[in-house]
Amino acid sequence: MEKQIIVRNGGDASYAINCNSGNPRDRRPQPAGLISEPLQRFITSSLSAGTQRGYAADLAHFRASGRNIPCPPYVLAEYLADLAETHAVATIQRRLAAIAKAHRALGHDDPCRAEIVKSTMSGIRRTKGTAQREARALQRDDLFSVLERMGDRTIDLRDRALLLIGFAGAFRRSELVGFDCSDVEHGGRGIVLHLRRSKTDQTGQGRKIAIPHGRTRWCPVRHLADWLAHAEIEEGPLFRSIDRHGNIAPDRLSGEAVSTIVKKRVEAAGFDPVTFSGHSLRAGLATSAAMAGASSWKIRQQTGHKSDAMLARYIRDGDMFTGNAAGAVL
Repeated sequence: MEKQIIVRNGGDASYAINCNSGNPRDRRPQPAGLISEPLQRFITSSLSAGTQRGYAADLAHFRASGRNIPCPPYVLAEYLADLAETHAVATIQRRLAAIAKAHRALGHDDPCRAEIVKSTMSGIRRTKGTAQREARALQRDDLFSVLERMGDRTIDLRDRALLLIGFAGAFRRSELVGFDCSDVEHGGRGIVLHLRRSKTDQTGQGRKIAIPHGRTRWCPVRHLADWLAHAEIEEGPLFRSIDRHGNIAPDRLSGEAVSTIVKKRVEAAGFDPVTFSGHSLRAGLATSAAMAGASSWKIRQQTGHKSDAMLARYIRDGDMFTGNAAGAVL
């Protein structure tokens, strides 16, 4: 029996893609058929929630500009040229990826492969540059300054534990808020957190990250234990929402909340919050560890990066003077 996947093109039309035949000619748009709920669930799960939201927003912008799918290459090139007037290169590249994905899913030729589109994108990169605006790394000493300004309220205990665990594990914000009590293994030298899924591990193979007992008063293991004991959390999410009255909700924090917490706490310590985000904790551990002389493979063991080249993007400007070539000869 023929299997079909329903894909909506953002308008009123729906299409189904023939999944049985290996012949590309059979992957042509067809009237939508019915699929089971379990199959639809698996299709949706093939992309992360963040990617789904991003693609939806990008395609909505594409259609609002008056274009649709399928889109001729020259029309797409004009769209990119329009975007270049007001948008960063990274945003344009992301929208291009969403448009390519939509065309392939609907069984159409990918216009992003056309020479006119590739040449336009190359020209945009050369004209605008490709340097990304990166979050400032929250390095160890700066983190300690932030922690010093925090009190002993319920929200302070939570935020202190969140900042320390996020830094020590070099976690992405989605990873940090995704932990449950069942993901924590206790041992004599610290704790091990089981990261069940991450941005680069959407299939859920998992990875374990060790968080050792700290040598300073800012031990991440101890402060996590203090927070969980105070909140009487024994199961479910580690980090939860707290209302303005100090009441702890059963719901886990969102990834966006991590960025809000980082910005609020660094501002209270006298730093410019605009330059920081939830990613500052991850970059901070990588940079601080590099400055302390940790080997790249040891840092990658914590961050999960597959190569030194990928890790290098996270070791920010704070490491520029360590082992500087000019310093060795002048």
